[in-house]
Amino acid sequence: MDRGPQHRMTAVPPGEVTLSDRRTRRSWTVQVAGCLLGAHPVTRDLYAHVTGAPEDAGGEGRLPVADVSWWDAVRFCNALSLRAGCTPVYDLRPDGETVVQDTEADGYRLPTEAEWEHACRAGTDGPRYGPLDDIAWYRENSGDRIHETGARLPNAWGLYDMLGNVWEWCWDVYDAEVYGSYRVLRGGGWFDEHWSCRASVRRRSHPTFRVDDVGFRLARNAG
Repeated sequence: MDRGPQHRMTAVPPGEVTLSDRRTRRSWTVQVAGCLLGAHPVTRDLYAHVTGAPEDAGGEGRLPVADVSWWDAVRFCNALSLRAGCTPVYDLRPDGETVVQDTEADGYRLPTEAEWEHACRAGTDGPRYGPLDDIAWYRENSGDRIHETGARLPNAWGLYDMLGNVWEWCWDVYDAEVYGSYRVLRGGGWFDEHWSCRASVRRRSHPTFRVDDVGFRLARNAG
């Protein structure tokens, strides 16, 4: 049994969510199956335990891991799946550029952006699931730094830091025709203004991109 740092998963009920993109002024509705989602972003201590990265010596293990690329995140998901005795979701092909997802596997994975927004909203229909200063670390209250997970109020489904603190990688390609392999980022980060910390905001970056306000959250299929 792996007795390292534990990661609590929270049940997200099925539902429907309407996604929108300000750049293209397009919106589309997605039916979302129930799933399990990490109650918190992946932390530094869990990431170090699973990957063998240097353990944090400054007592900051409960900070969300950041400076991780999309590729780092999918590799972590597979590694954690193997530790947990689950079937890995991702088949990373030898070309170093292709990932095939096994949608039936019981392992850990990144959420789709529809799952992410549905979970973030937790039954609400406004830009946020609560007053921003109560639920998120962002530019006006973060002191220009990342913060421990769980220090702000969760949404109605028990999910913390869905907005603010770190942007979170999702599985989806943003717009293949325009941006190629760029992947979706959601949630806003500790350095962002309030308008970026909204449930509907979509950003994108290259899957090799790393920066100090981008992390990720785990998902698994329900049942």
